[in-house]
Parts: sequence; C-alpha cells; structure tokens
Amino acid sequence: MNFKLKNDTFLRALLRQPTDYTPVWMMRQAGRYLPEYCATRKRAGSFLDLCKSPDMATEVTLQPLDRFPLDAAILFSDILTIPDAMGLGLYFSEGEGPKFERPLRDEAAIKALRVPDINKDLRYVTDAVSQIRKALNGSVPLIGFSGSPWTLSCYMVEGGGSDDYARVKTLMYKEPKLMHHILEVTAQAVTQYLNAQIEAGAQTVMIFDSWGGVLSHAAYYEFSLPYLQQIVQGLKREHDGIKIPVIVFTKGGGLWLDSIADIGCDAVGLDWTMDIGVARQKVGHKVALQGNLDPAVLFATPEVICAETERVLASYGYGSGHVFNLGHGISQFTNPDNAAVLVQAVHGLSRKYH
Repeated sequence: MNFKLKNDTFLRALLRQPTDYTPVWMMRQAGRYLPEYCATRKRAGSFLDLCKSPDMATEVTLQPLDRFPLDAAILFSDILTIPDAMGLGLYFSEGEGPKFERPLRDEAAIKALRVPDINKDLRYVTDAVSQIRKALNGSVPLIGFSGSPWTLSCYMVEGGGSDDYARVKTLMYKEPKLMHHILEVTAQAVTQYLNAQIEAGAQTVMIFDSWGGVLSHAAYYEFSLPYLQQIVQGLKREHDGIKIPVIVFTKGGGLWLDSIADIGCDAVGLDWTMDIGVARQKVGHKVALQGNLDPAVLFATPEVICAETERVLASYGYGSGHVFNLGHGISQFTNPDNAAVLVQAVHGLSRKYH
C-alpha cells in the first residue's frame, strides 16, 4: 500500500508544509447533490445498505473525484456506525433522518453499553477503506472519519436528531456520571475505530464534533473537549512510516479555538461563522486550518462563488497551512456545476498566495 501519492498537496497543507496552491475538498462531497450518487443509492435499496456494501461505498466515494479535481477523497460512511455496532438499532425513515430503535433511556441501558468489536461489527467500514484506497491508486489521499463522543451521544440518548437536545442535556446535568460513562465508552470505541481505519489505509482522520456548539462554555470543557483530546492522544500518528494527520471539527466551536488547537491535533476545522484570518492569528503557529466557506454560497452565481472564495483565501493570506473546505456539509440542493466552479476557483485563485 506504500506507493507514492501523485497529489499529496492536502497532506502537506495539513502538516503546514509548502504547497503550490491551496488544496480543496468538500464535506459531504459524495452525496445527494450528485445525480450519480442518487442512482447508486437507489440501486442499494437504502442508505444503510449503501454504507454496509464496500463495493457501493467505494463507488460513491470516487464519484465526486471523477467529476471534480478534488485534492482528497473521504470515506463514504455515516457517523452513526458506532452506535449501530453497539446494538442501538440504527434505521433511517424516509425524509426524517436517522433514528435508533433502542436509545439510551435508562441507567441499565447506559451501564450495559460496551465498546463494539471493531474488526467484526465494523468490518464493512475497514473493508471499504481498503478497497477505496486501492481504487484511488495513489491519485489523492483518503480521509477516514468518526463522529465525536459528544455528538454520537446526542443521537444515542435522543434516539435521533434533535432541535433542543433536551434529553441528552437533562441527563448531562442531572446524572453527569452516567453521561460520562457513555462518553468514555464511546471515546474508546472511536479511538479503536479510527485506528482500524488508519491500518486499513486512511491517510488522515477527521473527528466530526457536529453538535459540540450546542453546549455551554463550561459543558464543552467537561463533556466534549476532554474526550476529543483522549481520542487524539490514542491515535496512531504514523503508519507504514508515513505521518497521519488528525483534523478536529467542532461546529460552532470558534469560541474554543485556542483550546481545540492545544489537544494535539494537526488541523482544526472551522465553520463559516469564524474569520479564518483571525483564527490563523490565534492558532496558525500550532495547527493548520480547514474551511470555511458558507455552503449556501454555492446557491449563488459563479461570480459570487469566485468572489467569496477569494475572500476566504485573502483572509487566510500567504503561505501554507490552509485546506479549503465548506464550513459544513454541501447541501443536497446544490447544483454540481457550482461545486465545479468552487474547486476551479480555489485552485486558480490560491496560487498567488503560495
């Protein structure tokens, strides 16, 4: 597996090494905005069947790369694979998003929570990683990923998505010991899961703390950040003699940027509410930055997309250490032609900064 990458710009940017241009990939780049993805998903029968078939996961991972000259591929999977492997019974109801048949609603269920057998229960993910890595044939690096313990716990306790996080926050404030038990078991699972992806061929891993931003300042420091740090410290940072960079992304986490940069990760993801130039001044000497165009910009005209791309690039300024991305996942209603405009704009407009 140790062949040389034809394009390692993304990995070099994460390690703050010199690059010729700013690399770009998009969160949810393999997804519903692409007609070819919708066709594969239809063939799979369901979203979960698509995730659990290494062949199909490989197919959809490669689709955006066939269309756009992206600088990285990201494993096609879902953050909820871990709670599913823990026996919570993940299912997707049409138009309603993910749900769990057996959410964590009482002390007995919480105390019974165990780290799943990654090699058995999540083998379909590591098989997909190996297969994708092979199919990429050294063209660009492959990103593996997981949800963060806090974000996964939100789903596990709420039983699905939530507007107010009332159940999980009630547990957190009323029974902090039980909350920490869920987070501890989940953090161990995430660490093993990401290490298994690294061993299977992921060249970078990213932790999505998608709901970290719903926590109060004090709660973030108690219930999310320490577990992110624990995972980062438990990861294999080298495989086959190659350094494996780690990206941490707390959506809504701009307030805690300095602290996130101190947990030992190589890069911090930013949502669109943060000025990337300000972020660079604060932590650019410690970490690379990933982001942070508002995904809604992709609903505008090509001229606006180019202007907003230039704004982000100019704000970051000269030199390396920037991976261009959206501030969150690309919307399913995005016109793929506009995604093409973005990728071309980043590649073209960023050269003068390097």
